[in-house]
Amino acid sequence: MIMNDQTVPLIDIEPFLKGSASDKAAVANKLDQACREIGFLVISGHCVSPQLIADMNEISQEYFALPYWEKMAHKMPPDRYRGYTGAGSETLALSLDEETPPDLKESFSCGPFGVAHDAYHFGAEGERFFAPNIWPERPTRMRQIWEAYYSEMEGLAANLMRIFALALDLPEEWFQDKIDKQIANFSVIHYPGQKEAPLTNQLRGGAHTDYGSLTIVQTDTNVGGLEVLRRDGGWSGVPWMPGTFAVNIGDLMAEWTNDVWVSTLHRVANPPPEKAHESKTSLILFHQPNYDAVVECIPSCCSAERPAKYSRTTSGEHVTMKVMKHRQQMMDTAAE
Repeated sequence: MIMNDQTVPLIDIEPFLKGSASDKAAVANKLDQACREIGFLVISGHCVSPQLIADMNEISQEYFALPYWEKMAHKMPPDRYRGYTGAGSETLALSLDEETPPDLKESFSCGPFGVAHDAYHFGAEGERFFAPNIWPERPTRMRQIWEAYYSEMEGLAANLMRIFALALDLPEEWFQDKIDKQIANFSVIHYPGQKEAPLTNQLRGGAHTDYGSLTIVQTDTNVGGLEVLRRDGGWSGVPWMPGTFAVNIGDLMAEWTNDVWVSTLHRVANPPPEKAHESKTSLILFHQPNYDAVVECIPSCCSAERPAKYSRTTSGEHVTMKVMKHRQQMMDTAAE
C-alpha cells in the first residue's frame, strides 16, 4: 500500500519487547511497511527512562550556554568525529552536491567508550572508529550523563535491529554479531534561536540522507522540526510527541535491503517568524554496525526479478567513504 500523503506512523514497540511471537510479528510488519514507504517512524514503548532524557537535555543545554571560546577548546579534530562543531561550520546539503549557506546549528559528538584495549579496537583498522572521546571540564556531570544515555541508545538500537531482522524475514538475532562492536556516533545538536532572518535556502539542517543502519532522534520541541521529503516532492513534518523517538533508516540499510527499504531525504526546518527566538536541542544516535561487518544484499531482498544492485562492502568502508566525501566538499567550499 502506498500512502498518498506518506505519513510517518507511530509504532508502539513494547509488544515486541515484552510480548508473544505474534506480538513481535505484528510490530515487525508495521515497521516493514514504514521502512518500505517512507523510511521514517516514531516509536513509543521503548522503555528509556524519561528522567535520563530530561537529564540529557538539561546538561546539554548547560554545555551549549558556555562561552564560544570555551566550547572551541573542544573543537572536533580532522581525524575523528569527536568534540564540538561550531555554528556555521557544516552544510549537510553538500553531501548531495547541493550548495547552500551553512546550517544554523552547533553540536557536540562522542563515540563508543569502555571497549577492550585490543588489536580489533585500537589496531590499524579500528583505531579511527574507537578514537578517545573529548570531554569538557564543565558541566561536571556531562560525561557521566552522556555515557549513560549513549549506552541506553546502544541497547535501543540493538532492539530495533532485532525488529528489523524479523521484518526482513530473517532470524531475530541475525544482525547481532554484526553490531556487537558497533561504531555509532552520538551527537547533540543545538539549534539556537534566530535573531536574524536566515539567508536564502539556509536551514537549521539542510536536506540530506543519513549514512548508517538507523538513526534515533529525541528532540525537546516541535518548533523548527524535522521534515521528510514525500514522493510528490513536498515536505511533511515528522510528528513530535513528548517521550517518543523518531527513527529513520540510513543509506547503509537501504543498500543492505537492495532499496526495498528507503533512505529518505530529510531536513530540519527553520522556526516560524513568530517563534524564531526559540531554540531546539536534538539528541541523535547515528547507528553503524561493526566496522568489519560485511554488507551485501540480504537474501530476502533479492531475486531473479530483483537482482542485487550494490557491490559487497563493509560498514567501515561505507561510512568512511560517506564522511570523507562530506568533509572534502566542506573544505572545497571553504577554500572558494
